[in-house]
Amino acid sequence: MPHEVVTFGEAMVRLSPAGFRRLEQTRALELFVGGAELNTAVGLARLGHSTAWVSRLTRNPLGRLIANHAREAGVNTEHVLWTDSDRVGVYFLEFGAAPRASSVLYDRKDSAIANIRPGMVNWSTVFSGAKWFHVTGITPALSSTAAEATREALKAARTAGLQTSIDLNYRAKLWSPADAGRWMTEFMQYCDVLITTEEDVERVFGIEGVDYEDLAAQVAKRFSLSVVAITLRENPLVWKNSWTAIAHQNGKVFRTRTYEVEIVDRLGAGDSFAAGLIHGLLEGDVQRGLDFGVAASALKHSIPGDFDWITREEVENLLMGPGLRISR
Repeated sequence: MPHEVVTFGEAMVRLSPAGFRRLEQTRALELFVGGAELNTAVGLARLGHSTAWVSRLTRNPLGRLIANHAREAGVNTEHVLWTDSDRVGVYFLEFGAAPRASSVLYDRKDSAIANIRPGMVNWSTVFSGAKWFHVTGITPALSSTAAEATREALKAARTAGLQTSIDLNYRAKLWSPADAGRWMTEFMQYCDVLITTEEDVERVFGIEGVDYEDLAAQVAKRFSLSVVAITLRENPLVWKNSWTAIAHQNGKVFRTRTYEVEIVDRLGAGDSFAAGLIHGLLEGDVQRGLDFGVAASALKHSIPGDFDWITREEVENLLMGPGLRISR
């Protein structure tokens, strides 16, 4: 069966100490599954879209665990490649509180997805009947062959007539600004919608603006993009942030509400924004996508784990006006 949205990237097992403990002092770890593109596929599935996630997993209990979690959240995994070699990536998340920031420790070298190569995925089959393809800057950062496979996927999506979105998602622990700039600049020719932050645009593309609106306009013009969305976060405290975004299309700037969020878990919030934005753009409505993206991601901050376990009704209710009384 064709799927409306296809995403491509790594998912890992996430392990976290409870009670704000440091990794050095913990005696137990809580397990979740997460990865940028899978998180976005989950968000879209929760909003009512048919989604498929493409990746490469090791055929062992951890690989099956990841695929099981994806399917549980409503994401199709029929196009996942399985291998008897390599390994599944793991990362450790240590929750902080002011003045100690939260931190991530990766254990993902030589993971199965890092060893993906062009030609492994039959993209024409994957994209048959699909409308949208989404990937982030994390996937090509994993290895040179993963970058080449990302380029192959984007080219195939363009050939198949899909709309494409890229979340820049720069990760300094994975590659340098120079390497990221070279690859991501090449990918922009296959991109319709770019999702990013002010900091990532400066580090990857070397573009600076007088304000967010100017920055978005510069990026859209340089790369001939249909839509540029920039998420905006102010974090005076680790566990209390303000959260919003803007979008630029054809010289027009779109804005939406700013949410004050009490953070239970912020990982996956940007991916939830991507899901809400794509949701609106599939209906041809940038303002609806921006509204849905910021609202869905604001809700994500309140949910443990990487997945945004929300419903479309919850997002629509939040858009009509937040309420913090107990729902009885």
